Amino acid sequence: QVQVAESGGGSVQAGGSLRLSCVVSGYPYYSMGWFRQAPGKEREGVAIIYSGGSTLYADSVKGRFTISKDNAKNTLYLQMNSLKPEDTAIYYCAAGWIATMRPSDYTYWGQGTQVTVSS
Repeated sequence: QVQVAESGGGSVQAGGSLRLSCVVSGYPYYSMGWFRQAPGKEREGVAIIYSGGSTLYADSVKGRFTISKDNAKNTLYLQMNSLKPEDTAIYYCAAGWIATMRPSDYTYWGQGTQVTVSS
């Protein structure tokens, strides 16, 4: 049975840091990633990790966010530094078989965790 469960969200002031975690059980997925959805906006890709550890980032988070995974713990991480108010959103973890930043290409999703950045 596939399980995807995020944790680590919260509230932080601008310039602060948070680390999100996501336990992913099931198959050895080719691609896993973090996505986010702000109020009134479409869900967008934030960062993915695929194949042997290759990564892709959205331009808006490059240099601030780092995606990583611990295969022994079946856990995906997103380290978020220098957070900005525009990073406020519900963050979702997803797993799938195609290395893209398109949410529609991912099969398995977590329930999401709220990240709120205040100015």
